[in-house]
Amino acid sequence: MFAKFRLLLIFKERKMFPKIKEILSKIEIDKISPDRKVDLHVLSHFIQKKVNANEPVLLNFICTHNSRRSQFAQVWAKVVSKYFGIEIQSFSGGVEVTACNERTIASLKRSGFQISHEGEDNPRYFMKYDDKNEEIQLFSKLYDDFENAPRDFAAIMTCAHADENCPVVTGCEERITIRYNDPKEFDDTPIEEEKYDERSLEIATEMLYVFSKIIK
Repeated sequence: MFAKFRLLLIFKERKMFPKIKEILSKIEIDKISPDRKVDLHVLSHFIQKKVNANEPVLLNFICTHNSRRSQFAQVWAKVVSKYFGIEIQSFSGGVEVTACNERTIASLKRSGFQISHEGEDNPRYFMKYDDKNEEIQLFSKLYDDFENAPRDFAAIMTCAHADENCPVVTGCEERITIRYNDPKEFDDTPIEEEKYDERSLEIATEMLYVFSKIIK
């Protein structure tokens, strides 16, 4: 209860689009299982180490196609860190270039993000979460794309396939496994939107937990 009360106070003070603020203020991080918290503490420890050393916090969320889970994680890590007042750079990438899935974008729109885009085959999406902060850019790319951090980053493996088939992530300082189930299995089903929103909320919840542990 104390953790939830603390988070409510933080988000009451921060400025963000109403729907995003509502979603984050209702998250119950105490419902995360003890076993899952062990995995999440590895990421918190990496971030805390960088904060303590006054070094850049560089996070690269990786899944095979960089189209769903890694994109959700890039977005929520940036939003949550910003409103805890913790400076990070959040990236995402894959081992194959496809496109950020339209269902991912639709889910983030339902969560209250304002989104524009340019391009067709692999569109670049520009996401805003309040009236002041910089846009978050989403598009499918390799994890070592020139727009991502080249070194000293945490490689957070968000899917089993990438984790098992990419044994070496060049340039990473630490490799961290935090896998999520793929909402792709529900594409073109009656519960497609529900499952994408469920995955997005799960990732938002866990990023909230991770950053709630950081002491500035």
